[in-house]
Amino acid sequence: MDNVCHTLVGVAVARTGLHRRTALATSTAAIAANIPDIDVLVFVTNVPSVAFRRGITHGIPAQLLLPILCAGIMWWFGRRRDNGVPVRFWWLLALSYIGVLTHVFLDFLNNYGIRLLSPFSQRWFYGDALFIVDVWLWSILAAGALLAGRSRPRFAIAALVVASAYIGGMLVSARMAREIVREAWIARTTEAPHALMVGPLPLNPFGRTIILDTGDRYFEGSFRWLPLDVSFEQTATLKNDWLPEVKDAREDSKVRGILRWARFPVWDTREVPGGIEVRVRDMRFRRIERGGFGASTILPR
Repeated sequence: MDNVCHTLVGVAVARTGLHRRTALATSTAAIAANIPDIDVLVFVTNVPSVAFRRGITHGIPAQLLLPILCAGIMWWFGRRRDNGVPVRFWWLLALSYIGVLTHVFLDFLNNYGIRLLSPFSQRWFYGDALFIVDVWLWSILAAGALLAGRSRPRFAIAALVVASAYIGGMLVSARMAREIVREAWIARTTEAPHALMVGPLPLNPFGRTIILDTGDRYFEGSFRWLPLDVSFEQTATLKNDWLPEVKDAREDSKVRGILRWARFPVWDTREVPGGIEVRVRDMRFRRIERGGFGASTILPR
């Protein structure tokens, strides 16, 4: 999820009354809820950002160690203050664990995914439940945090309960929609897809976007609950992974980085001065030209 959502979760958690347990509770919870995203530092390197993001800083070892680091720094900082408000390490540690673990769980919920087992495995896990920027979740959490203030924790508690119910409903919806789409495709073609994504849409919790991997090509489509409808586009997108140029392009470091992240890679080639440009993108984000969601290399003729 986006960092606004992560921050709102941290603030709402602190304002359930935990801010009364220790100094720096709200700031600790907000920082911890964002700290796995320290992997954004990859943007200052030449490493393809998607090849590194949501990997080692989101894996199980990081989930165990980052809260200790965060709590330790905040405790040290709080101890140096001289305002009479006690700072309690164990409460800071609890808030740090809540922040980091909720961050990883929320990142799992969208179709970008996380590498939960990193660095031991680079396997991606996808929830396909919530769009990466979910304004409904923003609204619930922001309302709860604002109404709670520092003296009415029941509003923050209510917001977290409603947010949890919303997330649970979207997870169930995602699983059910996936099975409906899969059965609809089998009924149409008599063959099961090799891979399938029924992913979330912005603003619309009752609609979803579809990507089907049928082996040598992808089909896209749409799903909606009200009324129930599954539709597939008539035209397909060829993977083009059989092209002879693709084999050589895979040796390029930028391309290898994209392939470590890509869920539905698709290839294109075109002639350019000096050779043939080979480009790889992911079907999930193929309409986005910026942000490091693709890579290309030029092969000599």
